[in-house]
Amino acid sequence: MTGQNPVFIPGPTNIPDRLRFALSGQTEDHRSPDFVGILAPVLSDLKKVFKTTSGTIITFPASGTGGWEAAVTNTLSPGDKVLAARHGMFSHRWIDLCQRHGLDVEIIECEWGEGAPADLIGQRLAADTRKEIKAVLVTHNETATGVVSDVGAVRRAMDDAAHPAMLYVDAVSSLASMDFRMDEWGVDLAVSGSQKGFMLPTGMAIVGVSRKAMEAVADAQCPRCFFDFRDMAGANAKGGFPYTPPVQLIQGLRKSLDMLLEEGLENVFARHARIAEGVRRAVDAWGLQVCAKEPRLYSDTVTAVLVPAGFNSDTLTNHAYDAYDVSFGVGLGQMAGKAFRIGHLGSLTEVMALSGLATLEMAMKDLDYPIKLGSGVAAAQEYYRSTKSAALSKAA
Repeated sequence: MTGQNPVFIPGPTNIPDRLRFALSGQTEDHRSPDFVGILAPVLSDLKKVFKTTSGTIITFPASGTGGWEAAVTNTLSPGDKVLAARHGMFSHRWIDLCQRHGLDVEIIECEWGEGAPADLIGQRLAADTRKEIKAVLVTHNETATGVVSDVGAVRRAMDDAAHPAMLYVDAVSSLASMDFRMDEWGVDLAVSGSQKGFMLPTGMAIVGVSRKAMEAVADAQCPRCFFDFRDMAGANAKGGFPYTPPVQLIQGLRKSLDMLLEEGLENVFARHARIAEGVRRAVDAWGLQVCAKEPRLYSDTVTAVLVPAGFNSDTLTNHAYDAYDVSFGVGLGQMAGKAFRIGHLGSLTEVMALSGLATLEMAMKDLDYPIKLGSGVAAAQEYYRSTKSAALSKAA
């Protein structure tokens, strides 16, 4: 009996039945008044997840990468200078996308396992006396290494440098799972997608756009058509899309937002933090190390675990899949063969997390990893058991 085990990859995530049923709806006329009645509330409620009152939410039929491209092409011109830290595979890919669009990317190279360095970003902006840097790119949650960056600290560094650059944030694997504060942190463009915290299939890029970023659209010279903010925002204001929308995904997003808001965003964040801590305690009990260099960098949505010398992480993830029909994230980029990733975001409970940890233990024991069978599961169990009452009182 296959297909019943949860996945433990950092996305796409498990889809709860309530959303699967919503996605199976019949085709609907996207130019009908009924569709207008669905789309407008969805865009309004998305603002609550981004924590913005002044920003505009724009969606595209695409993955998060499409959201990156939309953010860049709508607000910048070829030759514009942007500043970015490279500290993982996804920050690297965003840099690559900018370079392919003819932008001049100044890169701050960081060790993988570190976050975006607010201090170095501030120093570079302070040195930019001619104000040539147009944007600062930050990956909020680097999925390849399980590292979260302090976006608020980056904004403070930008403000301290009195620099007018816009702040762009990749929030693909953090939004709707970890606290994100678009207005408070002064984020101009926040990019996410449907396939992680929103618990839906891949297919919708979701972008939060500040007023400053919308004003920049008028002067931006990067080519765009499908991803034009003006076309989409104009059509959305009338209750539609400039082209055929992914109706079923929008219906699913409506139900996803219902689930998130019913649970309460703060409870969603607390659930993710609690599950993540149990996972990290299991890793520690195994005698293994995480990629993140220190606790302040620990992600609540994915944990990247370094394998001991002489072992290959790809062999482990392949064996877990072949022997036990459970998927874990492979190592990416510099982490290929050196680390596996445990995704713990979206539709997940402590019980589901324990099943993933138990599966990893079996797979590691099969491959002669130096672990004690049951040690990680026991450590996570003890944490979940001892903190259950506190979690219930907070949710009440």
